[in-house]
Amino acid sequence: MTDLTSDTGASRLGGADLFNLELIRKYDKAGPRYTSYPTAPMFHEGVGADEYARTLARVADDPAPLSLYVHIPFCNTVCYYCGCNKIVTRQYERAIPYLDLLCQEIDLVADTMGYHEQHQGRKVTQLHFGGGTPTFLNDDQIRMLMHKLKQRFNFAPDDEGEFSIEIDPRECNEQTVAVLREVGFNRMSMGVQDFDPIVQKAVNRIQSREETLRVLNEAREQGFQSINIDLMYGLPHQTVETFDRTLDIIIDFSPDRIALFNYAHLPHMFMPQRRIDEGDLPSAQEKLNILEHSINKLLEAGYVFIGMDHFAKPDDELTIAQQQGKLYRNFQGYSTMADCDLIGLGVTSIGYVGGAFFQNQKDMAAYTEAVEAGNFPVFRGYVLSAEDHLRRHVIMRLMCDFALDFGWFEQRFDISFREHFADALQDLEEFAADGLVELQDDALRVLPAGRLLIRNIAMAFDEYLRKKKAESSFSKVI
Repeated sequence: MTDLTSDTGASRLGGADLFNLELIRKYDKAGPRYTSYPTAPMFHEGVGADEYARTLARVADDPAPLSLYVHIPFCNTVCYYCGCNKIVTRQYERAIPYLDLLCQEIDLVADTMGYHEQHQGRKVTQLHFGGGTPTFLNDDQIRMLMHKLKQRFNFAPDDEGEFSIEIDPRECNEQTVAVLREVGFNRMSMGVQDFDPIVQKAVNRIQSREETLRVLNEAREQGFQSINIDLMYGLPHQTVETFDRTLDIIIDFSPDRIALFNYAHLPHMFMPQRRIDEGDLPSAQEKLNILEHSINKLLEAGYVFIGMDHFAKPDDELTIAQQQGKLYRNFQGYSTMADCDLIGLGVTSIGYVGGAFFQNQKDMAAYTEAVEAGNFPVFRGYVLSAEDHLRRHVIMRLMCDFALDFGWFEQRFDISFREHFADALQDLEEFAADGLVELQDDALRVLPAGRLLIRNIAMAFDEYLRKKKAESSFSKVI
């Protein structure tokens, strides 16, 4: 693909280039994060277990690599800001029957694809354990689950794959970090959100600087190739001054990647958020002040703005992949791995296989019933049309490259880009007038001020939002 980003290289951008308060206020509306297209509200129950089984069998011998996602739903405490699908419990024995179900589902997938010890099929180049809290599992359970996965699937060597896990430092000691590396994980994502004790108390996540630093240092000693830290702005009692202290600590930690998420207060959708007093939330202006200050500080510390909420060091794989036009996006966020089939395992997980999305049951009882009966626990999904694939590629390249080369799409999809997307390009004329994008005869370039608003720009190409078919249950873009 033509390099359209070189003259606005992210590594040279400053905070003033990215942050335009007037335009952010104008365009700050709700919209998808585009970890998938079509987005999850378009999934329906007309796609189920039978379709999934046929699709797995059809793609079993595809030459492209595989990605696996494993969902561990348990947390021992509830963080009030959280909107994830989780089960809050201090009964650690609840993991035992769930692991048995996971192993049965792994066998069902591998058997359907015809994989066995002599033929493990497509190479797995990406693995992600998410949750919940994956380190809710003890060391032996982690060993067992990874052994099962490697027994049934053909894993790439350590230096060829991205094998990542989300961890809670409060649920992870030095021995567990060593076990994670021992079984094959080479990347780690660690939740922090904020170190201020008043903020932590308000969101019920008490986590010290010392225990976080201890896990980070141990991960480095054990040879983890990349470490990400999650932060969140817009939480109760946050101010520019208090969050600045958290940023100082994080920058001193010097993680490879930092995710700076916007707290979306949606108590009607997420019950734990009802425990947050809305009067304690920062004002809309203070929230924007925190974001602006954070962007400036991270860029000054040498981080590169990758896109959406993500920052990475200049020598990080994400930064290099973006510069080379090889960055991708999936349910786990940005990735350097090519757009490959993703198999979801566990309650509520979502996969993307053979040009279709498949989601497992969200209810543990329904998931259990399906797996114990020897059936796939898929309850809904979406089979992409040719038009969906085209728009999915357009939105992905926008999110990853901040640019579109019309000629590339015309050659690959046999269209006239300007004719096919006439409505979208017309909508973007206002964005161009505001200095967010540059519309050329054969290309679209997102200008620096448009990068924070990339979700808005991508929405112009979303056929379902245009037809108002998708539900408006999205968070605000900023």
